Amino acid sequence: MLLLEVISGERLAKPERGKMRVHKISNVNKALDFIASKGVKLVSIGAEEIVDGNVKMTLGMIWTIILRFAIQDISVEETSAKEGLLLWCQRKTAPYKNVNIQNFHISWKDGLGFCALIHRHRPELIDYGKLRKDDPLTNLNTAFDVAEKYLDIPKMLDAEDIVGTARPDEKAIMTYVSSFYHAFSGAQKAETAANRICKVLAVNQENEQLMEDYEKLASDLLEWIRRTIPWLENRAPENTMQAMQQKLEDFRDYRRLHKPPKVQEKCQLEINFNTLQTKLRLSNRPAFMPSEGKMVSDINNAWGGLEQAEKGYEEWLLNEIRRLERLDHLAEKFRQKASIHESWTDGKEAMLQQKDYETATLSEIKALLKKHEAFESDLAAHQDRVEQIAAIAQELNELDYYDSPSVNARCQKICDQWDNLGALTQKRREALERTEKLLETIDQLYLEYAKRAAPFNNWMEGAMEDLQDTFIVHTIEEIQGLTTAHEQFKATLPDADKERQAILGIHNEVSKIVQTYHVNMAGTNPYTTITPHEINGKWEHVRQLVPRRDQALMEEHARQQQNERLRKQFGAQANVIGPWIQTKMEEIGRISIEMHGTLEDQLNHLRQYEKSIVNYKPKIDQLEGDHQLIQEALIFDNKHTNYTMEHIRVGWEQLLTTIARTINEVENQILTRDAKGISQEQMNEFRASFNHFDRDHSGTLGPEEFKACLISLGYDIGNDAQGEAEFARIMSIVDPNRLGVVTFQAFIDFMSRETADTDTADQVMASFKILAGDKNYITVDELRRELPPDQAEYCIARMAPYTGRDAVPGALDYMSFSTALYGESDL
Repeated sequence: MLLLEVISGERLAKPERGKMRVHKISNVNKALDFIASKGVKLVSIGAEEIVDGNVKMTLGMIWTIILRFAIQDISVEETSAKEGLLLWCQRKTAPYKNVNIQNFHISWKDGLGFCALIHRHRPELIDYGKLRKDDPLTNLNTAFDVAEKYLDIPKMLDAEDIVGTARPDEKAIMTYVSSFYHAFSGAQKAETAANRICKVLAVNQENEQLMEDYEKLASDLLEWIRRTIPWLENRAPENTMQAMQQKLEDFRDYRRLHKPPKVQEKCQLEINFNTLQTKLRLSNRPAFMPSEGKMVSDINNAWGGLEQAEKGYEEWLLNEIRRLERLDHLAEKFRQKASIHESWTDGKEAMLQQKDYETATLSEIKALLKKHEAFESDLAAHQDRVEQIAAIAQELNELDYYDSPSVNARCQKICDQWDNLGALTQKRREALERTEKLLETIDQLYLEYAKRAAPFNNWMEGAMEDLQDTFIVHTIEEIQGLTTAHEQFKATLPDADKERQAILGIHNEVSKIVQTYHVNMAGTNPYTTITPHEINGKWEHVRQLVPRRDQALMEEHARQQQNERLRKQFGAQANVIGPWIQTKMEEIGRISIEMHGTLEDQLNHLRQYEKSIVNYKPKIDQLEGDHQLIQEALIFDNKHTNYTMEHIRVGWEQLLTTIARTINEVENQILTRDAKGISQEQMNEFRASFNHFDRDHSGTLGPEEFKACLISLGYDIGNDAQGEAEFARIMSIVDPNRLGVVTFQAFIDFMSRETADTDTADQVMASFKILAGDKNYITVDELRRELPPDQAEYCIARMAPYTGRDAVPGALDYMSFSTALYGESDL
């Protein structure tokens, strides 16, 4: 009856002697009614069995009461009472060696499980290190005595019974263990607080690592750009085509081998930055601000400077190659013409300075005069060559030819000599004219021969010079023009041959007259040094040079045809690849703003696009190969396409960057959706509203468009001062950098933040206060006891000393540490 009074809380009537059984049954029924009112189901247990002393029924009822009032309320991670109690025991004893709790019977026989529970919560009560697994009686009695003395847990079990039984009673063990659970229920709150702190610290550590990775990657990329730009800005010209070709080859290696990995690093850097900012927003942390000069915008600016220098460097290389090619051609032409002229002028000064006319006969004087006239004609014919030599030298100076000093010296020598020849020629004419009055006879035939032979000889020399002249062309039209000119020259050969025969006929007539009239000829023709043998020799040389010129023109024509095939081949591929890249860019843009399927469907669709784009890389490489052949062939223009290799490279790099950035944006949207608990329908509604007001399809909203979008979603933003202030507050959240635009990611972050359940500084501070036992500070020992080792050391290293009036030695300030985690103060 006493037990039933305790259970029901009511005073039961004491039965009289005559009515003992009736009153007992009545009292028991009252207790059973109370138990039933607490939700306990008593199956097949009646008051009569209890009153009659049915041991089995009585023990069953007692176990039911214990299970309801001592065990049923135990819950760990939404498990049943028994499973929750077992899980609680396993967690608490996990750090202890030789303790393995798997059930409520044989796992407790050695007594170490009870000692571990006490030591985990009250380590000062038991010296756990001195316990031995092979001494279960001592372990059990120690645990039972300490629990009764210090924890107010009565001895419900007997150590000898537990040790001497193969399988201790499960219900008895469970009942006794539940007493420990209730005794240490306050410690459960500390464990929950520790778990919260561990979660917050883990997020903070991960974010710090991401920040360090971003700083290192940004520093490495900026350092590479800093080293590369001076190389691209170096415009020191080379003196030879071979050196410039090597520079061009080095530039090709840079574009093919060195730059592409850096493009990927830059893209990955932007992705890492966006991912980090998203994680910081999701964990309610302040936005990450990189070190000065390492913002994404700084890297983009540096990259823009790199590409600007790169573009200017390639243009400079090609211009330098053209310049050197032109210089080599002009230098060779200068040397050839100068050599011909110097060969012609060799001995002319000495000839003009002769005094032979002083002892000559009249006929000889006449001959000398006519010879001098022929020389003047020849001298005038060479005037054009001298002017050409001076013009070539001037052009070489203007093009900054490396050997200009020697060219200028040689040109100056030729010009000085030419001026001297002019002066000497004028002086000799005056001398001959003074004696001309004394001379009357002249050999008309020799004079006519000289007058006709000199121009013809000059024509042959000019023809030989032209036939041996080097040429440089870049198109089929140019080589066809040279071929046409050559054919026109060949058409003049019959007339030239007639002139040769006529000149030779004059010489033959002179010989005939000499033989006929036995004229005593003192030497050769006095009017010219050109002999018929020289004319025939040069004529034969001209005939031999004509087929050689034909062969050279044919070979160059074949080379230009091959160049034209290369142009058409490159143009055909570029005209396909260029529009393909533009189409892919437009398709990616449509995918990023359309709402077909879930975000995962969009992500899969984008990754399929990314795979198809990567698979297209061999065609880009093939086009690079064709471009290399074109550059090696020194082809500078291509009328078959408007696309250059630079256009294709830039478009390809932009395509890779765009698909990677778009995939990253969708991944961040998935992170936001999952972290904030946004449904797919809500996400679609947000996207539909955003797209509706994004009328220019730029992927961003202006302030007025964003305001209209918020109003369409139910936000009450009036046009009064209060409404404008509220809208300004919202804009400061979604556009912290004041760029004047709102991205979709920022829009989603704002919409999800209104109802998000995230950790706050106050929650973390309250958790630390639980671990500290309601103190305003926490000690090193408490941190190491309640937190995992790495996170405990993390807190110890960053917590400032506590300076309050109630401070003790070694006290740490967890309040300032908590606010610093969320950017509300300095860590």
